[in-house]
Amino acid sequence: MNKIILVGRLTKDPEIRSTSTGFATANFTVAVNRNFKNKDGNYDADFLPCVAFRNTAEFISKYFKKGNMICLEGRVQTRNYDAQDGTKRYVTEVVVDNVEFVGGKSDNNNSSQVQPSIVDEPIDAPSPDPIDIMPEYDIPNSDPYENYDKEVSLSDNDLPF
Repeated sequence: MNKIILVGRLTKDPEIRSTSTGFATANFTVAVNRNFKNKDGNYDADFLPCVAFRNTAEFISKYFKKGNMICLEGRVQTRNYDAQDGTKRYVTEVVVDNVEFVGGKSDNNNSSQVQPSIVDEPIDAPSPDPIDIMPEYDIPNSDPYENYDKEVSLSDNDLPF
């Protein structure tokens, strides 16, 4: 099964385009914080490239912008292509099936005044994604592995079967 669910922040406004066959695609990057601190005491984030198609792409480009929290469901896809310089490039991205708003109304309030630009050109290769600095937000301070090496005691009554 290939399924992924992510909750994070958009690092820039979604870039919407039309393919040569006429359907919309939206490319964007989601920054997802890790739930533990690194050796310096800071939380690292993973910056995951995402792509959405057709109605989902139009929805994302209309209602989400840089810094908004987003919850998305999709699948991981890998592909490759030949770059203009003749080298073979490999891409791993999340193909988005569904999205949901996360946070309050003010977090994702995107008026009709703010619209991403629409590019009517075919997509042959993904555009490079500069990584912007992600706004900070609260994440749990507990270490998920703090009890990893400790013994767990369970009785038969604790088991669901």
